Amino acid sequence: MPYASLPESLKASTCKILYISRNPLDTLVSHWHFYPNILKRVTKDENFQPHNIEDYFEDFCQGNVLDGPFFDHVLGYWKQSLEHPNKVLFLKYEDLKENPSFYLKKLAEFIGMPFSHQEESKGVIKDITELCSINNLKELEVNKSGSLDNFMENKMLFRDGAVGGWTRYLSDSVAGRRKKLI
Repeated sequence: MPYASLPESLKASTCKILYISRNPLDTLVSHWHFYPNILKRVTKDENFQPHNIEDYFEDFCQGNVLDGPFFDHVLGYWKQSLEHPNKVLFLKYEDLKENPSFYLKKLAEFIGMPFSHQEESKGVIKDITELCSINNLKELEVNKSGSLDNFMENKMLFRDGAVGGWTRYLSDSVAGRRKKLI
């Protein structure tokens, strides 16, 4: 949900907001895989055919997707993280994948629960990182067979989580136009 659309009660509360942004092209591919499944359920049309990725690229660039314009969404939270750093923590998925321990410590500090030296020396950060890895989450029974209100299977929420996976899906001609997104 865009920051501007959050309820005022949430914005004014003392709760903290964690926003994780992702490379726009990887986001595009994730959306392209995920949303057709949602639209099939919403429309109750099992024959629903998603756009090809090149057409979806154009819709994504123009903001004609369920989440609206990608950059408006991301910039809303980024600006809030600069204006209210104690309220909004803005992280990049690629950074999390590269250095999960560093960003887990940063998140713990942000919520006011920093790790103690004892916890760090006992490997708590490493244990949490492994427990929260996409590979581990995909293998949890609830995510293999559970569902969200019989609307959507939980396994739809976990695909591969790879950084740079967009290179496997976008043609050279589409990839060449990626400057629209970056």
